[in-house]
Amino acid sequence: MRIVSANTMFALLLLVVISSCSMSYSFTGASISPDVKTVSVDHFQNLAPLVNPTLSNSLSEKLRDRFVTQTRLNVISSYGDLSFSGEIRDYRVQPVAIQGNEVAAMNRLTIAVRVKFENAIDPSQNYDKTFSHFEDFDSRQQLVQVEQELVSLIVDKLVEDIFNSAVANW
Repeated sequence: MRIVSANTMFALLLLVVISSCSMSYSFTGASISPDVKTVSVDHFQNLAPLVNPTLSNSLSEKLRDRFVTQTRLNVISSYGDLSFSGEIRDYRVQPVAIQGNEVAAMNRLTIAVRVKFENAIDPSQNYDKTFSHFEDFDSRQQLVQVEQELVSLIVDKLVEDIFNSAVANW
């Protein structure tokens, strides 16, 4: 009869405990239940007073891409186990950093998005909230000169917040 060492027993016990966990963890910070298989991202309608014609598509696509590249979930057109919908509520430029001569040294582009997240597997995680981010730019520049770059930076931040709010439960 062979005697099993304490180290071997500990390793086997650890392996059993790890394999019985009910959550799936990844290096992206996402913790998604193994029961969740699909995600859907509706087109975000643009209801902002000032409309950027590419913003809706950019936001929707970047959110889909985030799930494709950083989770095991399949992206489907509608009714996913995780589902995102909403609208762009604000897109505005306003002066900031007013100088002594009452001229703005900087302008700020702000984008706000209302997101409705539904988790069909665990409805307690559902939310309906607004995310907002901004980027400042030199007032000597016209918005059209920097708009594409600023929108891309802001959308990246918004997608990060939306993703984390839905699947990074820590």
